Amino acid sequence: MNEPVLIIGGGPAGMALALALHRGGVASRIVDARPRGAAKRDARILALSHGSRLSLEMLGVWKDIPHTPITTIHVSHAGGLGRTLIRAEEEDVPALGYVLAAGDLAAALDAALARIGIEYFGNTSAPEHFDALLTVHAEGRIEADADIRTHDYGQHAVICMAGAISTIAPHRGVAWERFTPAGPVALLPCKDEYAVVLTCPAADSERIAALDDAGFLDLLQQRFGSRVTLTRTSPRLVYPLGLRVRRQPVGVRAVWIGNAAQTLHPVAGQGFNLALRDIMDLADTLTDALDPGDSALLTRYAARRRLDRGSTIGFTDTLVRLFSNTIPPLLHARGAGLLALDLFPPARSFLARRMMFGARGW
Repeated sequence: MNEPVLIIGGGPAGMALALALHRGGVASRIVDARPRGAAKRDARILALSHGSRLSLEMLGVWKDIPHTPITTIHVSHAGGLGRTLIRAEEEDVPALGYVLAAGDLAAALDAALARIGIEYFGNTSAPEHFDALLTVHAEGRIEADADIRTHDYGQHAVICMAGAISTIAPHRGVAWERFTPAGPVALLPCKDEYAVVLTCPAADSERIAALDDAGFLDLLQQRFGSRVTLTRTSPRLVYPLGLRVRRQPVGVRAVWIGNAAQTLHPVAGQGFNLALRDIMDLADTLTDALDPGDSALLTRYAARRRLDRGSTIGFTDTLVRLFSNTIPPLLHARGAGLLALDLFPPARSFLARRMMFGARGW
């Protein structure tokens, strides 16, 4: 190969790709408009699947990332009966997933890049100055002129940072996902406390984020119910939510991954997990390639990712639309569906493995 693969974007997706390519003997360099290390300041909380843990172990960074295991996921919906429990022990895995800070993930990836000596150009916004047989876009919003699918859910996420919520009882590794007419609420075990993702109508987000602690806790308790008693909160952050998907993730000597390829609703926590599966498959496809930008090779990668990418995007979108309404027939159908999952282990296992491994879990 004459030139390294050029990766535009030095966030977790771009850095993970550089490590995955290196593992397959493919050289790369990273270009980022931000200073190097900017991603370490990312305050978001990520829920990574067991499959993502295996990928990060292969990249040699998992041991350096502080994380909290999710051993049980409790799923319920407001306004009706029916709930389901998904347990790690039933799937013979140590945990269904792990909660960690995006900044900690970025720090571990950056340290691994430094150990290996992969080139990283920060404060650089002119990728045309670098020759490359393949350019991978790993950061940024999908371009407006791309062939894209979009949907505005009319929702924002109000997020409390890691360790934001205390409870009277220990969390014991239980993650809670509760669907309400105003949007889903997730409590994720993080260290000894909970991190919170509260979805609400976009018009209400700033008001909710600005509530004093007592007012926010009262609202959160009303939305979530009485299964967990919340006692403390931290300052809130607000993120807009929507679906934005580049239909074709490859082009002429170009590939798009991560947020440059798709932005998903955080329900079920599939965003970065999908990105990491894209990354590992792309690196595997490019291993031993004489020309990483060859059109036949990129077409093969896109075909390889079509099922997992399409089904994950569809799964996430369907969950949001199905559970964010109060139509009585759907309310009862949702409850019956959750009850059926709880009573029928094969269906529950199918869902669990789908969330952990994507289409590979099928």
